[in-house]
Amino acid sequence: MPSHLYADRPAQSPEPGTLDALISLARRLRGDVAAVRRDSTADGDDARGRWQRALCDLAVHHLDDLGEQLGQLKEGPPPSPEPAGLPAADPETTPEERRGRVGTAEWNLLTDEVTWSGELFEIFGRPPAAGPLPLDELGSTLFCEDRPLLTAMVTDCLVDGKPIDGEFRIVRADGRVRTLHMRGEPVLDSDGCTATMWAVLRDVSELRRSRRAVRESHDSLRRRQEVARTEHRLAVELQEAVLPPWRGSLRFPREHPSCLDVAAHYLPATTRALMGGDWYDALELPDGRSLLTVGDLTGHGVSATSGMAMVLGALRGMAMAGIEPGPLMGWLNQLLENSVRPALGSAVCCRYEPARRVLSWAQAGHPAPLLFRHGRGRALRPPEGVLLGATPGAVYGQAEERLEPGDVLVLHTDGLTPRGAEFAGGGPDAAERLLALAPGFSAAPSAGECVRLVTREFGGGEREDDACVLVARIGG
Repeated sequence: MPSHLYADRPAQSPEPGTLDALISLARRLRGDVAAVRRDSTADGDDARGRWQRALCDLAVHHLDDLGEQLGQLKEGPPPSPEPAGLPAADPETTPEERRGRVGTAEWNLLTDEVTWSGELFEIFGRPPAAGPLPLDELGSTLFCEDRPLLTAMVTDCLVDGKPIDGEFRIVRADGRVRTLHMRGEPVLDSDGCTATMWAVLRDVSELRRSRRAVRESHDSLRRRQEVARTEHRLAVELQEAVLPPWRGSLRFPREHPSCLDVAAHYLPATTRALMGGDWYDALELPDGRSLLTVGDLTGHGVSATSGMAMVLGALRGMAMAGIEPGPLMGWLNQLLENSVRPALGSAVCCRYEPARRVLSWAQAGHPAPLLFRHGRGRALRPPEGVLLGATPGAVYGQAEERLEPGDVLVLHTDGLTPRGAEFAGGGPDAAERLLALAPGFSAAPSAGECVRLVTREFGGGEREDDACVLVARIGG
């Protein structure tokens, strides 16, 4: 039987940088190999012709695999923030095994003579001195669950004259497991009975490992996407249940001439799917005063949203109980310190007294409220206050500001602009851009119109984080 011919000559490179060119090349090669297969059939039924046909069949099979994989490469995987990597190749495999060896075998059923090529001995890890395995002993090297497949293929070949085409796993003498692809045909005698069975076997272990890794990575990516979609849906539902249900402007106390006209808006991040822990709230308190607050917890997803719900619920309860903004921040700090999932947060809490038009407020590492009056704006001078959850027993100061009819107060979280944008390009930060809207705020007839000015200014650009803005206009 002719020995195996190596064909490791490199193929000419297709047009650089185009998957379409590679796909076209794979299809062209498949057509050329199929033509060679047809020529070998016309050449006769000798041993060399059978050997050539088997190699051509193997080549066509793997070119089909190559075309399918290139097509998947062109389509690309589903989008994911963090693509799953493939496991590294088995460090015990040699470069020859990673390329895939090909060996040949022939079993003569009349003389019991067995012929193996040198490559097949290497594939099985069997020394040539031990001789080739007879057909009835070949199954002893296979996995138990793969032996019925080999038995069926051999039986079909010997009894019905069917060609062999299948894969099975073997355990070499050194204990290493390899996957082999076997193709072969029977050679019939003059009476039509099988006289010889021959086969070409290729070690496809690395090919199957790579295919399995791609499939497992794809499955893992799909599962991660499903988990991310579920978490996002839960976060959205939780946020909608916690944040104030009112839309448009809200006025309170209704009967007071210095009532507040309040409007707010939540701006989701544009560069990520997960939601953050931003909040805003405004409500009328039992003593006739009003609460205004915005804040942000670190993190994203369900954990951040659930933490926000806990903090906002505690804040509302303490405000309703009459606790002033400074001490209230101290209690929120202690709450985050002792929670099951410690977190950091920033917040600003304001209490407005309409009778005196006085704003009492405290902050915890948060941007100060912006006050707009007569077409000009400024940031209020912040009292002492560190991030919530950062310092045990922290004390938070409290400041007061007397307001006038027509004043506009803007509270916001720090996600309105990308982090570091003011340093990377020298552009203004969120507070500076908001202060530049002072003429528009003064001319706006309502808090809702002021919020629309903010969304037009910040709604079109990219934001890495969620953001909230709350506008309160003083009546009089």
